[in-house]
Amino acid sequence: MVSTRDKDVNESPSQGEIVGSEPADYTGRDNLEVMLAAENYNAWLCELVSRRASAGTGLLDFGAGTGTFAMRLAAQGYDVTCVEPDGILRRTLVAGGLKAVPSLGSLENATAGFIYTFNVLEHIEDDVAAMAELAGTLRPGGTLLVYVPAFMVLYSSMDEKVGHFRRYRLNELKRKLRASGLTVRYARYGDSLGYFATLAYKLLGSRDGSLNEATIRLYDRVFFPMSRALDLLLGRVIGKNAIVVATKPG
Repeated sequence: MVSTRDKDVNESPSQGEIVGSEPADYTGRDNLEVMLAAENYNAWLCELVSRRASAGTGLLDFGAGTGTFAMRLAAQGYDVTCVEPDGILRRTLVAGGLKAVPSLGSLENATAGFIYTFNVLEHIEDDVAAMAELAGTLRPGGTLLVYVPAFMVLYSSMDEKVGHFRRYRLNELKRKLRASGLTVRYARYGDSLGYFATLAYKLLGSRDGSLNEATIRLYDRVFFPMSRALDLLLGRVIGKNAIVVATKPG
């Protein structure tokens, strides 16, 4: 496993250095900005955390980006620390009043009680090493919530633009988390209608991988609430994303 425990907290690493992999400039900042328009979707992701972590709990946001989720959760009373390797994004987090460090190596081992990571592991070439390091950062009894893109059949120009190495199936994700020493407590797919929307984007969408804010807003307001309801029926077999909650044996 490539360790980042010796990283200097004053470094300004790029996306690839989040767990010590090869540096690579992050190319998806514009898409992160567009996704701010997805109010229902972003609120739902925060609910995935708040349903499992009591108010006041210390949270670690692994790959915090622009702080879309960290700022919402901090406003709800959580003590949020962000891990974000991109220097520009990290400065945005600090300007927003959040604590931000460049890598897991800036943190003490076995101290985090709850880690969440939304659409990050797919950016890391050696995701097995990343999961092992996340497990090492958790204290015994701590929880890791992972949310990642699902199904390689949906891999599109957008995935290529933002530097995705893969999309996941649940069994693959569960196997890798178990290999890191964690116990899987919950595993489902999410946003079932999003599976078909993403497939349509792959076939008909932008060739350069960009997202259209108006389209994102329309899907978020009209179709995403229906997708959440449909997940009750289809969440075990299909969805745009995979959701897994795992704990560290205590």
